Amino acid sequence: MADYLLAAVLAYLVGSIPSGLILGKIFWHTDLRMHGSRNIGATNAWRTLGKGAGIAVFFADSLKGQAGVFLGLSLVRTPLAAIIGGLCAIIGHSFSVFLRFRGGKGVATSLGVLTMLMGNVTLIVFVVWLGIVYTTRYVSLGSIVGGFLTPILAAFFAYPMEYIFFSMAAATLVILRHRENIGRLVRGTENKI
Repeated sequence: MADYLLAAVLAYLVGSIPSGLILGKIFWHTDLRMHGSRNIGATNAWRTLGKGAGIAVFFADSLKGQAGVFLGLSLVRTPLAAIIGGLCAIIGHSFSVFLRFRGGKGVATSLGVLTMLMGNVTLIVFVVWLGIVYTTRYVSLGSIVGGFLTPILAAFFAYPMEYIFFSMAAATLVILRHRENIGRLVRGTENKI
């Protein structure tokens, strides 16, 4: 049990590293919390600082999710530990201890976890996300649909129940973090890229 707790805490701390804030300040001399949506995630980095910044933040945030899974596998070496590590990294990104429990919306970090756990689901979700973003220019809509689709695909491909429950929890967190975006989408006032 102590190993699980250690993996969870370390994964949370890794997830809490504010990649967007750090990269924005070091390379673009900009605090993302002061611009655009004031979010530290890849979408605000893209809108505020350009494509290069958005891509850099996306990959950095994704790596945090992968690191969370890796920590679980390294310290405990069970599928459950991998899931706990991944979920704690997502929670850390969304509620960072370094940002007074504020943070990003968890999309890129969740995708990083998925790449480690369910590669085929990741590929399909990414293609769907990309198609929606390309056709509508709404990143939030692609993220919400991708989140909703993830547990359905996990069940379709007959992944273990632990993976399905994880994908349900991660999808719920991502969708809840987009509740303001959902309101703006309904009102037709959501920002496009």
